[in-house]
Amino acid sequence: METAIKVMSLLPWTDWAALAVFFVGWIGYAVFAKRRSTLQPSLLDITNQIRRRWMLQSTYREVRVVDGIVIQSLSSSPSFFASTTILIIGGLLAVLGTTDKASELVREIPFAARTSVLVFDLKIVLLLGVFVYAFFRFTWALRQYTFGALLVGALPERDAIDEPARQAFAERAGHIVGLAAETFNDGLRAYYFAFAAIGWFFSPLGFALGTVGVVFILYRREFRSEVLGALKD
Repeated sequence: METAIKVMSLLPWTDWAALAVFFVGWIGYAVFAKRRSTLQPSLLDITNQIRRRWMLQSTYREVRVVDGIVIQSLSSSPSFFASTTILIIGGLLAVLGTTDKASELVREIPFAARTSVLVFDLKIVLLLGVFVYAFFRFTWALRQYTFGALLVGALPERDAIDEPARQAFAERAGHIVGLAAETFNDGLRAYYFAFAAIGWFFSPLGFALGTVGVVFILYRREFRSEVLGALKD
C-alpha cells in the first residue's frame, strides 16, 4: 500500500489522468477497430480482400516474378521504419543519459511544462516504450512478408494446381500477407500515438487532447476516408 502511494505521489493527478487517457485511447481504439470491422469493413479489411484476390491471380500466372517484386516492395516499408525506429530509440537513450541538460532545453521551449528531472525522465521512458513496441511490430511485419514470399516461391506450376488447391493457397497466402499488413499498421499506429505523447512535454491537457486527436484521425482514415470509398467501389 505504501509503495502504491509513493508511486502515485511521483506525478500530479492531472498527469496520471492524461496517462490513463493515453493508454485507454490506444488500447481501446485497437479493440474498437477490430470489433467495428465486423460490422463495417475497415481500410485493412478491404485491402485484405484485395490481397486474397492477388494471391489467387498469382496461381494462374506462369511467371511469378512480378508477385515477388510486389512483396519485396511491400516489405521495404516496415524495413525502413524499423531502421528509423532504431535511430529514434538510440536518440532517446542518449537523452536519458543527459536529462539535466535536456530538461533545461525543454524549459526554454514556449508553453512547455516546467517539471522535475524525474518527471522528465518518465516522459522520455514513455516515448521509449512506444518506439520499442513499434520496432518489434515493424520487424515482425518484415518477417511475415518474408513468409508470404516463401509461399509464392513454393507455389507449384500453373497447370499443376487444381481449383481447390488454388482457393486454399489464396486463403493461406492472403492471410499471411494480411497479417503482415496488420502488424505494420500496429507499428504505424504507435508512431501516431508517439506524437500524442510529445504533448505531455507541454501539459497534461495537451497530452490528453493529443491522444483524442490521434484517435479521431485514425478512425477517419480507417473507416471514413476517401481511399476506403474508392476501394469499395
